[in-house]
Amino acid sequence: MAHLHGPSILLPLLVIIISLMSGKEVVASRHLLEEPTLPKVPELPKPELPPLPKVELPPLPHIPTLPEPKPQLPTVPKVPALEKPELPPLPKLETPKLPELPPLPTFSTLPKDIPFPSLSPPHSTTTP
Repeated sequence: MAHLHGPSILLPLLVIIISLMSGKEVVASRHLLEEPTLPKVPELPKPELPPLPKVELPPLPHIPTLPEPKPQLPTVPKVPALEKPELPPLPKLETPKLPELPPLPTFSTLPKDIPFPSLSPPHSTTTP
């Protein structure tokens, strides 16, 4: 037979542990509201770097530029205009005649002067 008493004790134990923890959080977080006092860090002297030597670059040699040659484009040969071919006329399609539809039924219309009934009962003028 299965033993089911173990899981039944977990819920009360969990409730007790959470209630004990909640009190510690309030006390532990109280110091966060206070002004923190941080230790002073002494200022260190700034190191001085030696001056960097100036580097002298030799002058760049002069490179002559070549003139850009303009290429000669070949001439396009003249092509005689071609005649446009004529398309034969399209045959006319004959559509069959559709049968006539019967007339639509008409519904009787309601008169526009219908009084609307009131949803509240009529007021009585006599006192009971």
